[in-house]
Amino acid sequence: MAEIRNYTLNFGPQHPAAHGVLRLVLELDGETIVRADPHIGLLHRATEKLAESKPFNQSIGYMDRLDYVSMMCNEHAYVMAIEKLLGIEAPLRAQYIRVMFDEITRILNHLLWLGAHGLDIGAMTMFLYCFREREALMDCYEAVSGARLHATYYRPGGVYRDLPDRMPQYQASRWRSEKDVKKLNAERQGSMLDYLWNFTEYFPKRVDEYETLLTDNRIWKQRTVGIGVVSPERAQALGFTGPMLRGSGIVWDLRKHQPYEVYDKLDFDIPIGKNGDCYDRYLVRVEEMRQSNRIIRQCIEWLRKHPGPVMAENHKVTPPSRERMKHDMEALIHHFKLFTEGYCVPAGEVYSAVEHPKGEFGIYLVSDGANKPYRVKIRAPGFPHLAATDEIGKGHMLADIVALIGTMDVVFGEIDR
Repeated sequence: MAEIRNYTLNFGPQHPAAHGVLRLVLELDGETIVRADPHIGLLHRATEKLAESKPFNQSIGYMDRLDYVSMMCNEHAYVMAIEKLLGIEAPLRAQYIRVMFDEITRILNHLLWLGAHGLDIGAMTMFLYCFREREALMDCYEAVSGARLHATYYRPGGVYRDLPDRMPQYQASRWRSEKDVKKLNAERQGSMLDYLWNFTEYFPKRVDEYETLLTDNRIWKQRTVGIGVVSPERAQALGFTGPMLRGSGIVWDLRKHQPYEVYDKLDFDIPIGKNGDCYDRYLVRVEEMRQSNRIIRQCIEWLRKHPGPVMAENHKVTPPSRERMKHDMEALIHHFKLFTEGYCVPAGEVYSAVEHPKGEFGIYLVSDGANKPYRVKIRAPGFPHLAATDEIGKGHMLADIVALIGTMDVVFGEIDR
């Protein structure tokens, strides 16, 4: 009798569920995965080398483009690394703004993850629900930076500018009547903090809606419960961080265990799983959205009571005010030199990490005293998760690989950095 051999199948890089340009070479025995070999490098951006060829302050925008779902969190690690080398600290108000936007970004990330993961597994409604809330928060990005995605809002020494007193207003057009515009602008009449507070009031109910659709859904549980189980010991050994680690029951969160900015002044919990499967990682991320909402509310309350500067006074690093530039030629020249030539950073090396929505996002920065980094190394949270695909996927069915890729929440901009 002829021997039945395993066969090899390409999953991606054009597959919608590959979440980017992942080429996964699967060795299959029937529909059972025997081996999964992830091939990366199809989106190589050379971000680390590009950052080494530019002044420190010109590479912040590259960080946004690494994980284009968690933009400001990427900026945060890079900016903090520069600040450590310079020996400066952002004003307290700027720190609260940064933390608030980190948590807005966490919600944005998890909403896109939940919508896309739901779509991969067959729950189309989730995608539409999640984008409804994402739009409300993307407007906050646009209000502070002028861009919906690549904000470049965090700067060494603080943030680009303070929060706006009024949200941008919708305008009537031939596609949108005055009545529709009035309804859309109803919650935009106050400041951005008022707008965000209103969002935090209704968002927990929206998360309840997501859970109503999925948490006890029979099909969702069949596709996620017991799939991709990772023990606590293996999760640690494989270098997992973020929800991939906490889903296995390990209580590790940089915001609590290595606090930065003002996280040590805020009250929030770290959700963890019990079984280390796709379902537990889903529950962890859903609860993280609730905790982020809680943190945002605390930041809003503090920011309302404490006005103040959002940029350090050290003008070797921070630009002069626009008001001053209108009357002072020296300030204007300084402004141009700062943004074209940058500033020299003392020689040394530093590692700065943040609790990114996907895990630990770190920047290893080496300066030789010039105005450009000597070396930039990015620790992307998705890289070790993807590296474990073979171990996690072995023995599962072909359909389960979609759930496994989804539960990792990979974005290839940071993996192919």
